[in-house]
Amino acid sequence: MARPAAALKASEADEGLPFFLAAEDVKAAAEAWYRWLAKEKRFSRHTLRAYGQDLSVYLSFLSEHLGEPASLADLQSLRQADFRAYLSHRRTDGVGATSVARNLSAVRSFFRRLQKDGRIDNAAANLIRTPKRPHSVPKPLSVNAAQQMIDSVDEADTAPWLQARDAAILTLLWGAGLRLGEALGLDGDKIPQGDSLTVTGKGNKQRLVPILPVVREAIAAYVKLCPYAIGGGTPLFYGARGKRVDPAIIQKAMRNARRALNLPETATPHALRHSFATHLLAAGGDLRTIQELLGHASLATTQRYTEVDAEALLRVYDSAHPRARA
Repeated sequence: MARPAAALKASEADEGLPFFLAAEDVKAAAEAWYRWLAKEKRFSRHTLRAYGQDLSVYLSFLSEHLGEPASLADLQSLRQADFRAYLSHRRTDGVGATSVARNLSAVRSFFRRLQKDGRIDNAAANLIRTPKRPHSVPKPLSVNAAQQMIDSVDEADTAPWLQARDAAILTLLWGAGLRLGEALGLDGDKIPQGDSLTVTGKGNKQRLVPILPVVREAIAAYVKLCPYAIGGGTPLFYGARGKRVDPAIIQKAMRNARRALNLPETATPHALRHSFATHLLAAGGDLRTIQELLGHASLATTQRYTEVDAEALLRVYDSAHPRARA
């Protein structure tokens, strides 16, 4: 089974080990935790990097808070007040509630791992209330904006095969609801031939997504122009230098397109996935089916799209209903 492109091997994780300011016993435990997240939990590169940075910031704070690099004995003796001091420190630095909540999640993960490994037994981190995150809903593109975005990258000032590649990837995000990492992680033997495609998503979970003719056609047009061999064991989507295309390249292409089209900053690759769900819901799709297509573990995550659709209906009402205009 092919692993997602964003997942890391343990050896790759070693190369990207963050700096941990701590006593040697804590540093060794932190590095073991980091490799465990990469190898066993199969965190994406982005999430792994964020968790590593979060723990690095936390251990640096502890060094200042305690007056010396923290040892396992120090971690064992930490109280709830010490964790509250860290949260207060982050808020004083201007870090938002969402980021602070993620910071705390990384710290909790580390302490749970320490307990599981029998190094310490301090549950104080789990007793701290997570900061309340601001409520937000997805920001999808309209049907016209999504199509214009794809047309724009297909006409960019790059080689024709790169234009076709970018258009195929964005069509896949909008037409099948894939995450960017899922699309870029596809191997060459995953060229859609029928009406469906098996995708490996978060947590190495697989799901079946329908493939529209327009998606197959966009990918076929790219494959025909691609100068590199595409097959089993190769990437489906290549970068200009013959390696698997980096997500930053697609993000940049979409950034250039949205500027050319005067679209908002929220018009990102992930917004196309949001658009997939919202447009399905608007056309009568049921939430359970959309949940399966998106690969959401919880229906609550998918239910955010009902708010988006309700907002769209209200905008139509406000602009079109005679009594609303009055």
